[in-house]
Amino acid sequence: MLQSLAGSSCVRLVEQHRSAWCFALLVLGYLLYLVFGAVVFSSVELPYEDLLRQELGKLKQRFLEEHACLSEQQLEQFLMRVLEASNYGVSVLSNASGNWNWDFTSSLFFASTVLSTTGYGHTVPLSDGGKAFCIIYSVIGIPFTLLFLTAVVQRIIVYVTRRPVLYFHIRWGFSKQIVAIIHAILLGFITVSCFFLIPAAIFSVLEDDWNFLESFYFCFISLSTIGLGDYVPGEGYNQKFRELYKIGITCYLLLGLIAMLVVLETFCELHELKKFRKLFYVKKDKEEDQVHIMEHDQLSFSSISDQAASMKDDQKANEPFVTSQSPTSNDSSLNN
Repeated sequence: MLQSLAGSSCVRLVEQHRSAWCFALLVLGYLLYLVFGAVVFSSVELPYEDLLRQELGKLKQRFLEEHACLSEQQLEQFLMRVLEASNYGVSVLSNASGNWNWDFTSSLFFASTVLSTTGYGHTVPLSDGGKAFCIIYSVIGIPFTLLFLTAVVQRIIVYVTRRPVLYFHIRWGFSKQIVAIIHAILLGFITVSCFFLIPAAIFSVLEDDWNFLESFYFCFISLSTIGLGDYVPGEGYNQKFRELYKIGITCYLLLGLIAMLVVLETFCELHELKKFRKLFYVKKDKEEDQVHIMEHDQLSFSSISDQAASMKDDQKANEPFVTSQSPTSNDSSLNN
């Protein structure tokens, strides 16, 4: 008997705080996912980093042996300066000296990466004025970009998602949920094909040092606004039509970001995902809502009654005075 009561009370407690338990599991799952990613990246990338360090150490030692007139300290200072310039997007290589990072097309590409919060990091402002302007430009431009993208996605999703789903639901009588799921899958497949697979194949042809996997990696890193900056198109020394190529990449990033947001909004409107998201939300207290509604109604009713009473008083005040005849006067008039 006591065990059944304890079990029922535990079940009742879990049901009452269901969203809190789900949220706790969500936080725990996210932390475990972070740890899992750290373990995998460390185990996969650490051996490659060690091999690269050993290779660079051997090259440095060989260079010092071949150039005995150069001290290790001088070489270290030179390499530090080169690496510092490389972090600002300036290379000392002779084959890269013809590429300017701050011509108009490159600056347009940089502005688009800043406003979309992609931020590859391969080109950064050098001057203090440029850094100050970048702060002001981003403070105004990022909310402006969010407003622009929200308005564009809201208009596109009406014609791309909602109307097609309603058409098949009303015209052909299919279930709205099933049509929405099939439509979301097809839209996702079309988006992946048009903005990931096909551009990856094009980049693998236009970029000499990129294979298909590296090109697909660039497309995903860019359109997901991660922007690591390890792969940036149009930076080759022998790149043909570099200005036009940079403008095309800028247009691709903007259109691809809009397409990604449309797909995400389409999946977020699925009934199953809405129910799943509600598991982690804080539920409103119905009793408080009812009390609030009753108080609001009482206030409205009292205000209406007060207004009606005041209106009646105003009408009486505006009416002309009417002399009332006393009953005695009426009787005397009848006797006469």
